[in-house]
Amino acid sequence: MKRRDLIASVAAAGAAVAAGLYRFTDLIVKHYAPTPYDDVLAALADREQAERFGASVPGTLDAKALAAKLRTVLKPGGLGAAAKADAIAGRLIEVDGWVVPQSVALLSALAAKA
Repeated sequence: MKRRDLIASVAAAGAAVAAGLYRFTDLIVKHYAPTPYDDVLAALADREQAERFGASVPGTLDAKALAAKLRTVLKPGGLGAAAKADAIAGRLIEVDGWVVPQSVALLSALAAKA
């Protein structure tokens, strides 16, 4: 076996191990079970923290209606633009002593329900 073949095989094995760690573990990136709302939940940076926060959002919310509303709100510029627009318009919600934009609270509530 030539040295070049050995280096290539070690590199291929390393790439295979890295791909396996990425796909089948949560070491590199967190994988979540698929939901019908993944297009909306993709706006979240940390879904686990959003789930914890969303569990405290007051009121009973229907997940389908909530997702439909968020799709229209998030479409133009993402979560940052939607949160900024909510803050400017005064659409704020108090959740566990935190005053947050409505879009952030509703997206967190959807994460808790999904």
